[in-house]
Amino acid sequence: MALTWKIDVLDALKEKGITTYAMRKLVKKEDRLGESAIQKLRNGEGLGWDNIERLCKLLECQPADLMEYIPEETKEE
Repeated sequence: MALTWKIDVLDALKEKGITTYAMRKLVKKEDRLGESAIQKLRNGEGLGWDNIERLCKLLECQPADLMEYIPEETKEE
């Protein structure tokens, strides 16, 4: 995968006082991350744009603060 997480997003949320339990119970539905998104973060997998937007809002950051593009090595034939 060429896109990778620069930071441990779940740790960053914990530093802001937002646990995964609290994330699922946030008052505003548009601020919540579902269990599948939380599991993807635990596994280092990618998320959809809507969840990335939520993370940026909660962490007060830009997408580039969360992830980076690392080109895959090309095989010479």
